[in-house]
Amino acid sequence: MADDKEFQSRIQQIGTLVGQMENIAQPELRASAKTLFQLILDLNAAGFERVMETLAKNGEAGQEQIDDFGRDGLISSLLVLYGLHPLDLETRVEQAVEKIRPQVRKGGGELELLGQAAGVVQIRLEVTGHACGSTGKTLKKLVEDAVYEAAPDVVGISVEGLDEGASTGFVPLGKLGAAALATPAS
Repeated sequence: MADDKEFQSRIQQIGTLVGQMENIAQPELRASAKTLFQLILDLNAAGFERVMETLAKNGEAGQEQIDDFGRDGLISSLLVLYGLHPLDLETRVEQAVEKIRPQVRKGGGELELLGQAAGVVQIRLEVTGHACGSTGKTLKKLVEDAVYEAAPDVVGISVEGLDEGASTGFVPLGKLGAAALATPAS
């Protein structure tokens, strides 16, 4: 979607400008720029909070609108940024895992949410059957992307259960012993 690309571009541009702000040589100018940036964020947060409070006053219809905001990718990200998302971190992570679980199974894996500690999500991901070595990495990225999309405020994701050294049935030629190479096939 074009809006998503534009949004991501703007986020990257903000990150670049914040980085440049850190490199301002004059301490007073750097402090003023940081203060301006923080005041703008605070103003936006107050505005979003007022919108949410106003909607909440409208009873069930207002709550439906707040829930819709929580499901919209862009609005949801902003609500997380300002600490106003209608769902807590744990619920958003649980929903992401439930949503992605069928796709993980289809890809040859099993997924289990183990819990969270200090903002780090613990997940067990196991590849089932005789999948190739890249399957685990593909499924891990799929799960991480889904969790970060639903809960960009997580500190990290710990994925357990992937046996990086698991046998895939493929044995590189260099791993075969000289005797095995010399033995003719029957």
